[in-house]
Amino acid sequence: MIRLFPDANWTRPMRALLALAVIGALGIGMAGILPAFAQEDGEADQSNTTTGMSPATEADDDEENDEGDEDEDEDEDEDEEDQSSNPLTGLEAYYQKLDSEPAYASSLEAAVAKLVQNRDIAIPYDYIATLMRIPNAFGEGAACVVCHSSSDPEHSYRGLDLTTCEGIKTGSTEPPARPLFEPGNAAESLLQRRLRDNRMPYGVAFDAPTDTSHIRAIETWIDDGANNDEFFQQEVLPLFEDPRAFGGLLACTECHLSNQEPPSFHELDLTSYEGIMLGADSVAKAEEGLPPVPIVVPGDAAASRLYQRLTENRMPAGIEPSENRDHPNIQIMMQWIDQGASCD
Repeated sequence: MIRLFPDANWTRPMRALLALAVIGALGIGMAGILPAFAQEDGEADQSNTTTGMSPATEADDDEENDEGDEDEDEDEDEDEEDQSSNPLTGLEAYYQKLDSEPAYASSLEAAVAKLVQNRDIAIPYDYIATLMRIPNAFGEGAACVVCHSSSDPEHSYRGLDLTTCEGIKTGSTEPPARPLFEPGNAAESLLQRRLRDNRMPYGVAFDAPTDTSHIRAIETWIDDGANNDEFFQQEVLPLFEDPRAFGGLLACTECHLSNQEPPSFHELDLTSYEGIMLGADSVAKAEEGLPPVPIVVPGDAAASRLYQRLTENRMPAGIEPSENRDHPNIQIMMQWIDQGASCD
């Protein structure tokens, strides 16, 4: 346009156009900034409008929300307590048991307990008869009927016939004749004792003699009343410190030296009269509210555990003392007895 009108005065129009350009630029910038502020104010107003509260009351609302959260936490704690008081079932109960008893999932004893004992499954005599006839039924060893197959003492040890149900229930016929058990009471049975209890001292050979002067001294002392007299102090007590007193290679007091376990097995102290008469498992039984297990019955050596453990071999003969004393078949045998030892 200047070229078209060279003589015209363009100074004022140019200034006017420049001013308009600057104003336009500023206007565009403000238009970009103001909406942002306007949006923030709008959100704040919308929030207050939605909650129906002024900013001054928002702090109070936050406190109430915190209290509500605390109430929810308390409710959750109560739910957890209720859940813990309720018996667990299924997989949850299984893993809880597994955490407390790692062998729960794999031991043979646990399998028998869960499948047979807990449901009181009736044990048929056929199974008992099978146990009598197979080797290694109760741990490594010969079948029971190899040595006990007749009621005639000339043909069978102790005149014990384990080939029939009647023979098993009759017991030994050789004097002193005695039954192996009373039906319904396996815990106190001679059969359980002979299947579970190792002869002492630990590891003594099954054919080590039992009719010795030392064992007779123990028997005489008990039968005479088990008194703390001169005979006990001079003839009996020293035997427990002698590694060759009872046919083994260990002194009794090497394993039974106090009423604390450890170091003493079964919390049994054979170093003094008081310890012997106190008995075994005194601490463990006290925790259950029970008396210690007596090992001496004054006046009755045959009924005394001390005498029994010195003279009775665990069966089958020659079984290693480390063999499982709670073998599943022993548990099943005892359940058969507790159920009445039916011959059906």
